[in-house]
Amino acid sequence: MSREDAADARLGSGDPAGAPTERRGELRIYLGAAPGVGKTYAALNEASRRLDRGTDVVVGLVETHGRPRTAVLLDGLEVLPRAVIGHRGSELTELDVDGVLARAPEVCVVDELAHTCAPGSRHTKRWEDVDELLAAGIDVISTVNVQHLESLGDVVERITGVRQQETIPDAVVRAADQLELVDITPEALRRRMAHGNIYRPEKIDASLANYFRPGNLIALRELALLWVADQVDVALQRYRTESDISEVWEARERVVVAVTGGPESATVLHRAARIARRAGSADLLCVHVLRGDGLGGSGPGSGPGSAGADLRRVAADVGASFHTVVGDDVPAALLEFARGANATQLVLGTSRRSRWARLVDPGIGARAVAESGPIDVHLVTHAEAGGHRPRRRRLSVPARRHAVGWPAAVVLPVLATLLGVALREVVGVSTDVVAFFLATVVTALLGGLGPALLAALLGGVLLNFFLTPPLHTLTVAEPENAIQIVAMVLIGILVALVVDRADRRAAQAAQARTEATLLTSFARVVLARSDPLPKLLERVREAFGLTAVAVLERGEGGRWDVTACTGEAPCVRPEDADADVEIDEGVHLVAGGRVLTPAERALFATVSGQALLALRNRRMAAEAFDAQRRADAAGLRTALLSAVGHDLRTPLAAIKAAASSLRDPTVRVPDEDRAELLATVEESSDRLTTLVDNLLDSSRLATGAVTPHRRPVGYGEIAAMALAGMPADDGRVRVEVPEDLPEVLADPGLAERVVANLVDNALRYGGAGPVTLRASAYADRVELRVVDTGPGLARSRAERLFVPFQRLHDHPTDTGIGLGLHVARGFAEAMGGTLTTEETPGGGLTVVLTLPAADRATASAPDPAVWSETTA
Repeated sequence: MSREDAADARLGSGDPAGAPTERRGELRIYLGAAPGVGKTYAALNEASRRLDRGTDVVVGLVETHGRPRTAVLLDGLEVLPRAVIGHRGSELTELDVDGVLARAPEVCVVDELAHTCAPGSRHTKRWEDVDELLAAGIDVISTVNVQHLESLGDVVERITGVRQQETIPDAVVRAADQLELVDITPEALRRRMAHGNIYRPEKIDASLANYFRPGNLIALRELALLWVADQVDVALQRYRTESDISEVWEARERVVVAVTGGPESATVLHRAARIARRAGSADLLCVHVLRGDGLGGSGPGSGPGSAGADLRRVAADVGASFHTVVGDDVPAALLEFARGANATQLVLGTSRRSRWARLVDPGIGARAVAESGPIDVHLVTHAEAGGHRPRRRRLSVPARRHAVGWPAAVVLPVLATLLGVALREVVGVSTDVVAFFLATVVTALLGGLGPALLAALLGGVLLNFFLTPPLHTLTVAEPENAIQIVAMVLIGILVALVVDRADRRAAQAAQARTEATLLTSFARVVLARSDPLPKLLERVREAFGLTAVAVLERGEGGRWDVTACTGEAPCVRPEDADADVEIDEGVHLVAGGRVLTPAERALFATVSGQALLALRNRRMAAEAFDAQRRADAAGLRTALLSAVGHDLRTPLAAIKAAASSLRDPTVRVPDEDRAELLATVEESSDRLTTLVDNLLDSSRLATGAVTPHRRPVGYGEIAAMALAGMPADDGRVRVEVPEDLPEVLADPGLAERVVANLVDNALRYGGAGPVTLRASAYADRVELRVVDTGPGLARSRAERLFVPFQRLHDHPTDTGIGLGLHVARGFAEAMGGTLTTEETPGGGLTVVLTLPAADRATASAPDPAVWSETTA
């Protein structure tokens, strides 16, 4: 039995021991998206409200986490003693279940429902303690975070990078009599954190930069809102069922798509999925109706090897639930299912039957539209619509005009014949010939070549038989009349040919406009982007309806290399492609998915020129980047040389002056002045060494000559080495590195230089306040924060700190040339890390050094004091 099933069984069994009570207590849960949203605060407010109403309320267990505003709410409430449990030489406190049962209050507040109890407790999980209180008839008020729900564990881990160790079965939370969401915006929650209202001050920086990042909080908030919305929807469905309500309540978008199991079903299902996404991630239900008499044909239930298995797989891929219903009246069964599911939209495929069959029975779609009521019905066209006839070659004259032309080819000559017979005494044969000319021309304009030929031939026969002497025979007495009949037929054919050619020219012009539009869009992509090749290939794939498009280049040894590709399973050899065009020597544009028609292949070949241009743009961009890199390096060297002219001259001049004074035999230097001159020499030498080191390091970074030798090392060791080589700081620097912090994978020498530069920068420009080195682990990274409480820096100027020769506020100083942070970032990136800035809560600047953890398994484990409100 799964954990979820066990929870369902236990919650539905009444007393755990099997002795049912007269009344089971009610469970009220406050659900939140993250720690600090105010769940415990809301629970205690509810307890105080009930106490004011005269209800007997006690607090069984509440974790305030040192939050004074939460602790104040305990005043006036009866707090029961906790059970003390010994574990490995320490004492842990848990909910005293026996004490609560003995006190027998009406309501008990039990915080953190997902908590794992200490070894030796009565139950493993706190929700099991709560279940025992409920079985005894005691109402319980509790709290839980959305990240602790068992079904969302994997989702939360992908969002936050942290695997929650304490989880609770969803069935426990779903079984609550009252579920209330405690919601707060991510910005407000981060402000609470920054003000110290959630965690201790030493945990604030790491929390804001990791778990409490705005993106994480937005995603967790959405999870909480959607989960609660699902529970509300379940409650609504239960109420509608109990109240026998069949009308559609449009409380939530829900799309039902009907499938037949035929070849068009996948098309209809994909279209319905797009409709559901555009409706705001609406629920999508796929339904197949089986005839009650067993005449449903091949469908999803016909066997694992049928098209139904593929249809179920497609439904699962697009996120649709699959349902099968039985009914003799398919439209009625569909609408009954849609109303029962409270659907707002119904998607159907158009009928596969011919026009003649639809004259007898309008079909399922027409009936569904007529009887749908408030449900919106979408009819989706597909390749199978209108019968199973194979697709014909596109006609130069539209099919609608052909449908009119063939009847006109019969009717108009007959009308001309009737008119000639009626006016036989008034007009002659020549006038009748003109009437038949007119009938043939009109037919050619309406229906094209085929109907015009029929009209000309039929007109010639009718003219000969009814209007040319001798009448009612096919014999022509006068040669002149024979010439008129033959001329009429030839003119009809010629006119039909002219009309047909004009239609073909119009069709070709329309196709040319389409191709020109496509080529224009491709050219716009090439001209508007710095690297247009990926986007161009994606546009080509969409325009031609292909599954994959790629550019292949012949490499060494005749091997084909994929330069750029888009789509699934791109071709890796030209001979495997459905379409292949050589765009340059050794460069091919290939495509897969379907065989192109000759016209499409010609357009595809034209597009290859655009692909060649995009490829050349990419190469030119790479060359320009290399040229810019070389120019930057040359500029850096120039700046280094100019820096030598001033910044290095100052310490050299100081050393020269001090040494000259000490060596001058004519000058008697007192001991006190001698010591001061020696100190000046030493200080200037240190400054000179630092400047030269930074200059050399910056030059190495510019030329890519930095090769780190990484090994596991602790931040504590790095900080100690960095501070040991720095002058006395009068106790301003504080190091807060936990002993159990994972080691990082770094070059100790480079890491020492990075930290030394950061600390030196903080001491120089971070005001007179303390500088704190604070370390924390998050997922597979370990972070070291150098925190100062100085004037700080505007966010828009933060990145300028890492630009070479950049000083704070661009004020020149007599020390340094503005290379320290530039070198520090270069070293950090060379070791696979990052160097970023943050605002210090309360004012100041925080520089964050992030390096990969040496032991990723250890580094990925979260600090329970930071990432969870529960305690073990």
